[in-house]
Amino acid sequence: MYTQAMDTLAREGGQDAGGADETAALADAARQRRFDAAIDDGGFIEAKDWMPESYRKTLVRQISQHAHSEIVGMLPEGHWIARAPTLKRKAILLAKVQDEGGHGLYLYAAAETLGTSRDQMLDALHGGKAKYSSIFNYPTLTWADMGVIGWLVDGAAIMNQVPLCRCSYAPYARAMVRICREESFHQRQGYESLLTMMREGTGAQKAMVQDAVDRWWWPSIQMFGPPDSDSPNSGTSMRWGIKRFSNDDLRQKFVDATVEQARILGVTLPDPDLRWNEARGHWDFGAIDWDEFWNVVGGHGPCNAERLQARVDAWEEGAWVREAALAHARKREAAAAALPAEPLAA
Repeated sequence: MYTQAMDTLAREGGQDAGGADETAALADAARQRRFDAAIDDGGFIEAKDWMPESYRKTLVRQISQHAHSEIVGMLPEGHWIARAPTLKRKAILLAKVQDEGGHGLYLYAAAETLGTSRDQMLDALHGGKAKYSSIFNYPTLTWADMGVIGWLVDGAAIMNQVPLCRCSYAPYARAMVRICREESFHQRQGYESLLTMMREGTGAQKAMVQDAVDRWWWPSIQMFGPPDSDSPNSGTSMRWGIKRFSNDDLRQKFVDATVEQARILGVTLPDPDLRWNEARGHWDFGAIDWDEFWNVVGGHGPCNAERLQARVDAWEEGAWVREAALAHARKREAAAAALPAEPLAA
């Protein structure tokens, strides 16, 4: 209403365009101050609240990439559902893959509150413009990989994601509460599977577990992203309360937590430089191969093309399901519109 009145005045000469621009700038400055105050106070930003465009774009990028990671992350494990060694393990893996699909849907829904459509996000993924976690571009070669993914990959995900339950964008934070509960369960399932193999398995099975640990350890600690010095978005995200900890801090927490778990399992982490630093109160670890990390992020990992093609194929093959669902929805809407209106109560 007020915008319309101001626009009329400007056209009629009561207020020039420069004055309107100045009024809009003052309004934006006031909204920015309220936004900054909410962030500084540790408050939450809701979908209908005003937010800077750069904040919105950062959230769309992060949440959509998170959603893509959950959906693509179903592929390495889905490969093993039919080959699980027991009915119990098959049921556990099937439930886990189903959970990951649900996580993707929660996150796409959260991103949609920012004004971007799910079709736009999926187009970006299928066209190679949007990224997902580099960890899902590695092959799953043996059954032990399922346990190690649960232990290390989901463990790293939990370390990354628990702070997101306090993300400044409320729809994202709310989605993360349930996701983190389920991811924690997945991590325990993976660890229990490995513990069973290491305590009750044959020599060959124990060797299989160690081989899987050797292959997944370094990609797992790369999941936290590049070092803080090479992470251009990290500082801004922390200032806005989207992130609560830096990449390097989270990586250190993960290493510190995992070393003791590895000792209980009876496996060796493949890092000759891993040693306790009494002065720091943390475990020191070796140099990470960031060339490998950027190579995989850039689309040249062992399974990049395979993973992306699988998602594109699934989207195209499922087109008839989406079309049928939309047709059914239109039919129901038409039927509801044709019903006679109910008489008003006396």
